[in-house]
Amino acid sequence: MGVEIERKFLVIGEDWKRHVTGSVLLRDGLVASAGGRKVRVRIAGETATLTVKGRRRGLGRSEFEYAIPLADAEQMLAEFCGRPGRLIEKTRHIIPAGDLKWEVDVFHGLLGGITTAEIELPTADTTFARPGWLGVEVTGNFRFSTRRMVQERSRARWSAGAILRTLRTTTRHLLGRVQIRPQFTPRR
Repeated sequence: MGVEIERKFLVIGEDWKRHVTGSVLLRDGLVASAGGRKVRVRIAGETATLTVKGRRRGLGRSEFEYAIPLADAEQMLAEFCGRPGRLIEKTRHIIPAGDLKWEVDVFHGLLGGITTAEIELPTADTTFARPGWLGVEVTGNFRFSTRRMVQERSRARWSAGAILRTLRTTTRHLLGRVQIRPQFTPRR
């Protein structure tokens, strides 16, 4: 059984960029989720994986990842992840940290403007240096799970969009009822 042990942080500033040794565009699709477990399909460059993750227990969770054909992954993304919020795009930047590595994710689209950093650890008690560009730790904080951030952004976008649509409709409705008549007739 595979186990993923990771810590997640928000990123502050842009100093991290000068330490990047590699980057790849990721397209992640949430195929299914229930009770803290999830199945994800991912395309990273020209490779694709299907990942099954168990419920989080402390810093760790069970994780099983399998390479799949790229064409299968494309079809899964199209068929199972077409709904808003089910497909996430981000650029992952790799920053070496001794025997470990930081993965800095810069989100695009709906989650644009959010940057997080994760470090996978061999054991829960592994110590590591915290670079100055790390912000608040959000490991295990549901508010900063990708799924929750998508829900919040979708709700905010819908709310703003709904308000604008209501204002436009109301304005059109009112203007349609109002007849503008000149108050006076100019004389020549």
